[in-house]
Amino acid sequence: MIEFKANDPYGLFRTWMAEAEKSEPEDPNAMALATADAAGVPSVRMVLLKGLDPRGFVFYTNLESRKGVQLAANPNAALCFHWKSLRRSVRVEGPVERVSDAEADEYYHSRPRGSQIGAWASRQSRPLEGRWELEKRVAEFTARHAVGTIPRPEFWSGFRVLPRRIEFWADRPFRLHDRVVFHRVQEGDDGASDAAPRWTTERLFP
Repeated sequence: MIEFKANDPYGLFRTWMAEAEKSEPEDPNAMALATADAAGVPSVRMVLLKGLDPRGFVFYTNLESRKGVQLAANPNAALCFHWKSLRRSVRVEGPVERVSDAEADEYYHSRPRGSQIGAWASRQSRPLEGRWELEKRVAEFTARHAVGTIPRPEFWSGFRVLPRRIEFWADRPFRLHDRVVFHRVQEGDDGASDAAPRWTTERLFP
């Protein structure tokens, strides 16, 4: 049975993530990110979790990518972590906000130089004539930023998912799985408050 502390979904998530980092062979921080456009048409893709704080879950992307455009039009998202080696998953749902410029700058400059160049070179989600076109752009921006600090592109930043619901799922025999849901219940909260959130919990039928 899933054991947890009341009002502390992040503590349970960090425990599970630490265990996944020991058992998952590749990218334990990988998560499915679901977004929808202004008409509510959904799409989903895999991204990497790059930050977790008391406010939420952080990832980075090109703001002009498909997901960036969708989040600008419909600032809500869902995440799903699945750790096959542990037979566990976590689902997160809530509104999103842009990270601060300072946060984006700090993370961007922590990346390998080649990844920083790649952020400039890739016109993410837009048509590509051939691999040569991407390689040409990489060469151009490598030459342009041959020395010194590479500035973060204005079109590259991060989003924070501000959870209203976090569900923990653990496999059990005969499909009698464990499910625990944390619901955010801070009165009057619009998802952007700096106050520590309060949570209620409930168990669900599998």
